[in-house]
Amino acid sequence: MVPLVLAALLFLAFCLSARNDRRRFRNAVLLGLTLVLHSFGLLLQVKALPGWLAAAVLLVVLAVPTLGLVALGVFLVANGVTMVRKEGTRLPNLLSLLAGLGIFAMIALLFVVGLSRSVVLAGIVATLVAVVAYVSFVFLCFLGYAFLYGRIKVRGDVDHVVMLGSGLIGGERVPPLLASRLRKGQEIYEAQLARGGRPPVLLVSGGKGSDEKVSEARAMADWLIAQGVPAEHVTLEDRSRTTEENMRFSRELMLADDPGYRCVVVTNNFHAFRAAMMARKAGVNGQVLGSPTARYFWPTATIREFVAVFWEHKAVNLGICGVLVAAGALATVGG
Repeated sequence: MVPLVLAALLFLAFCLSARNDRRRFRNAVLLGLTLVLHSFGLLLQVKALPGWLAAAVLLVVLAVPTLGLVALGVFLVANGVTMVRKEGTRLPNLLSLLAGLGIFAMIALLFVVGLSRSVVLAGIVATLVAVVAYVSFVFLCFLGYAFLYGRIKVRGDVDHVVMLGSGLIGGERVPPLLASRLRKGQEIYEAQLARGGRPPVLLVSGGKGSDEKVSEARAMADWLIAQGVPAEHVTLEDRSRTTEENMRFSRELMLADDPGYRCVVVTNNFHAFRAAMMARKAGVNGQVLGSPTARYFWPTATIREFVAVFWEHKAVNLGICGVLVAAGALATVGG
């Protein structure tokens, strides 16, 4: 009963935190802890349940995650092969393949430990499993909450629609990934006009890279104007080189236009939650919406986003991993 009560309290904390600001990573952790404690509480109640219900609980809490892990490994390996075929063998494109192979390597290690009588090997693998379990928990928190965050809808009118830039084709043309963001921003713009609201400013944000002929903002503005958006409704922020700068410089322009502005930021769906955390950090008054991404690209891009978020909180994450390694070492030596 205690785990279920704790789960209820954590869920309440999650609801209050998300209501205060949906862009916090702690929301993801609170939701993940809620689900873990709820599952643990259900397991403790299995003996008191009718036979069919007990079997259903065990299936959901134990069998589904186990089978799901194997299915996830197969999916990631298959996706990794697709990424290599379509995008090349650069390290960022190998992330889903490496993650899938890592899952099967862990399963193989557990079988080896089961056949071995080595206490040292068992201790090393147990420590590795603990670290992987922690990282996996954080990843599932990120993935689950990012999915929920991606369901956010624009309510009411906004003053600005900020569209984040990305690299250009040939240094001057908008690629499909960026065009998806621009279409999403244009949809928000047109929906607000259809409701009878005043036209929001389409703020395109992106500087000029060393290998680009024009700034990303200029190429984005030209794309929107070619799609029929009046030039006077488009504003350029052409100094930024990173997402953090996108947020900071765009905020400066919006504040100068209207200190009480309300905006929405548009990026691709895999990047939306991390961009939302950056928007919060930069003090941007608005949520982040995601535009569609090619299905084969999404898993690798999502893993890349998680790695970035994990590293942004490296003091906590590496500290916990260090404690797990130290505890595993002591247990192995003591055993």
